[in-house]
Amino acid sequence: MDLLGSDFPYTSHALRGKHALVCGASQGIGEATAKTLAKAGANVTVCARNEAALNALVSSLQELGDGSHHAMVLDLEDTLAVKHAAEELLNERGPVHVLINNAGGPPGGPLLSNDVTDFDAPFRRHLHAAHTLVQALAPSMETEGYGRIVQIISTSVKEPIPNIGLSNTLRGAMASWAKSLSRELAPCITINNVLPGFTNTTRLGSLSSSIQARTGQSAEHVQQGWLNQVPIARLIDPLETACAITYLALPAAGGIRGISLAVDGGRLRSI
Repeated sequence: MDLLGSDFPYTSHALRGKHALVCGASQGIGEATAKTLAKAGANVTVCARNEAALNALVSSLQELGDGSHHAMVLDLEDTLAVKHAAEELLNERGPVHVLINNAGGPPGGPLLSNDVTDFDAPFRRHLHAAHTLVQALAPSMETEGYGRIVQIISTSVKEPIPNIGLSNTLRGAMASWAKSLSRELAPCITINNVLPGFTNTTRLGSLSSSIQARTGQSAEHVQQGWLNQVPIARLIDPLETACAITYLALPAAGGIRGISLAVDGGRLRSI
């Protein structure tokens, strides 16, 4: 499939006039989501720590949609900087209608091997940053009469994944946070989570390397073990996940609120 070409499922004006902020956009699902939102007509602001990657992404966004696109270098672990960046963005580029909360996951390993201080940086990067952004941006969403908030988290929300205990804990907290907010936000603002399964990203590659180092298994053996769990028998393309996220950002998705949607090729065994 050419999900950014003839197979793109949405019209180029589906999000025209809407401003989207995509966190963790320098690679993987965040980068893919920035592209699908731009393709759907949104004005996209991308943020991450890697300035060169963001600038390259903005150039590619210009070719996908006719919106206005912008890069914002930001360390999501710096909560005060996140608050200031949100205020600056509102002043310079106007209201944000679509917020995509996304950041890199913590290192793998058994939960019992983690010291309590190991929780600090991942929680700042994910939960604290997301909460700070929602507090800053939700008022203008309400004023505009339109808001879509989507967290990119993990299928571990439904079924904890072995050997990534800290990530499992963090993702569960994010899902509970979002569900709580779904009962508090203004009626015009939806908040939902997307749960990626085994997706062809550098994050999956790092998890594979961790497993190889711990078990001595080959990369091929590790990947085959994953694919044996997935009914579609392949890794997910990040653009497939991005298209699901983009749907949740559309006006047509206004009735979907407080859900956790798995894009995992059928791997989850839970209903």
